[in-house]
Amino acid sequence: MEIPGNRLRPLLLKRTISAKHDQASNVRPLSVLEDTLNYLSNLWDSTEHPFEVVHDFIFDRTRSIRQDLSMQNIVGGQVIQLYERMVKFHVISHHKLRRCCGNSNISSMHHLNMEQLTKAVTSLYNLYEANRTSHSIYENEAEFRSFYVLLHLGSDSQPMGESISLWFRRVPSLVMKSKEMCFARRVLRYFRLGNYKHFICTTEAEASYLQYCIIEPYICEVQALAVCCVNYGGYKLNPYPLEDLSRLLMMKESDVESFCSGCGLQIYTDEIGKKFLPTKQTNFSHPKKVFQNYSLLQSERLERAAAECSKLL
Repeated sequence: MEIPGNRLRPLLLKRTISAKHDQASNVRPLSVLEDTLNYLSNLWDSTEHPFEVVHDFIFDRTRSIRQDLSMQNIVGGQVIQLYERMVKFHVISHHKLRRCCGNSNISSMHHLNMEQLTKAVTSLYNLYEANRTSHSIYENEAEFRSFYVLLHLGSDSQPMGESISLWFRRVPSLVMKSKEMCFARRVLRYFRLGNYKHFICTTEAEASYLQYCIIEPYICEVQALAVCCVNYGGYKLNPYPLEDLSRLLMMKESDVESFCSGCGLQIYTDEIGKKFLPTKQTNFSHPKKVFQNYSLLQSERLERAAAECSKLL
């Protein structure tokens, strides 16, 4: 990706992550690192290049920013803000990279982005603790702490090296009681119990945009579970109205039809044009592809939050 001339460009390209033996004089001070991140933020919504190209450029340089901060052992509120912005970059990239098509390197980029997200968020949590002077918490701490819980969705593994039950013991009580953390814990519980209705409704009603970005990969899985339950649990002589399924899944009816087709199910239309899902179909299968062409949850609230969030990167 080519960048237009700018006074910050030499600073951006000065260090790379492979520079293992840099002299202390080459490590950028905090003020320069902040200016560099501000500059990178202006490239975030670039339409001149595909998102994966923009991501790749910013990814490498935010990683070197974190390396410079680590080498200098800088702490403080200003550093916390920088880390929050970089974590936000990785969370939104986690969402956007899944929607990129036609690039064979996307899977690798997505894996590397998740790897750096877990490292950045771990460093952020350490900074919260290192700078804590009382029983208060930072303005965005509850939301960013909730990411730890949401990153455990759909997996028995420990993506950040520690089980949730042990991690909870070290979380400040104010964070544990926050609406952000209570939301994350409920969503995790609904997911593990297979309570698709509460999972979908709670996510649509309460998730912040950043929380949604982490949850979204599992929404398709939960919606497929809902379709499966409707299909196998329904009465064969009473096909399920597609408009009712649309409300349950919180998707447009046309998208529900595509989704059911992706699950191997047939839809039929009656004489007045109303569409139904015949139940007890035996060829149900979980969709093998991610549906790229629409939002998995139709929510004006989330769309507004997404627009707001991008401006604050």
